[in-house]
Amino acid sequence: MTANRSIPDAAVIAVLSYPDPGAAAEWLAEAFGFTIRLRIFNHRVQMTFDGGALVTTDTRWAGEDAARAGHSVLVRVADVDAVYARAVAAGATGDMPPQDFEYGERQANLNDPWGHHWTFSQTIADVDPAS
Repeated sequence: MTANRSIPDAAVIAVLSYPDPGAAAEWLAEAFGFTIRLRIFNHRVQMTFDGGALVTTDTRWAGEDAARAGHSVLVRVADVDAVYARAVAAGATGDMPPQDFEYGERQANLNDPWGHHWTFSQTIADVDPAS
């Protein structure tokens, strides 16, 4: 898998929504021993733990669907377009087709038939998190 310094080096990343992602990250670090890796403004905090990763995000990103946004899973893949096409063919619903982002990732959002939210992410560039 291509490296990108702006995303944790883990294949599967849990994403948990909180009203205050920064406060939640501080608590998770203190209570569970996570290490804060990167803060992105006031809406997202990347954390690591023993080779794994967790992202806290602001519940407000979900808009009217905030009740379902309590968690999601981010999976790093080699070909996001192929995964998206395969998942839609198998019955997933697409929230966001694959698109490129300035932080070096090409991502797509899907919901499985049971309503769980998934983001698939393909690294397309190595971006310094400081930028």
